[in-house]
Amino acid sequence: MSRPLVPQQPDGVGQGFVRTVVGAAIVRERRVLAARRRTPANLAGLWEFPGGKVEPGEAELAAVVRECREELGVSVAVEGQLGRAPIGENLELVLYAATLTKGQPTSSATHDLLRWLAMDELATVQWLEPDNKLLNAVEQHVSRRSPRHR
Repeated sequence: MSRPLVPQQPDGVGQGFVRTVVGAAIVRERRVLAARRRTPANLAGLWEFPGGKVEPGEAELAAVVRECREELGVSVAVEGQLGRAPIGENLELVLYAATLTKGQPTSSATHDLLRWLAMDELATVQWLEPDNKLLNAVEQHVSRRSPRHR
């Protein structure tokens, strides 16, 4: 379930609330889907895991499914949380492992390019800082997958 908006801790109380952004590390054949930002201008050309903000009252898992459908045109099964990373002062990225259940990802208004990256290719693109902090967790997840899911 989505974390409620809570005051920042410990000394950020009164300065704002932390809002959750979910990301999907979609794995297929030991590769993970990376998406290159088209907008906003200050993030254009940088790579991330697809996802977006959790809506008020929405569970994080539901947000992952919704964002993948809206951004990529696909259905996914969410497997579990891989980690968390701060995005500035008021946002937090929560990354989930996922697999495709229906459809093939397509670029969108948010992303101009999608790539399936092998683990040894993760360093070949320039990641947004929060996503970059979670690359080790993605690599560990992929290395633990059973041969049936590879």
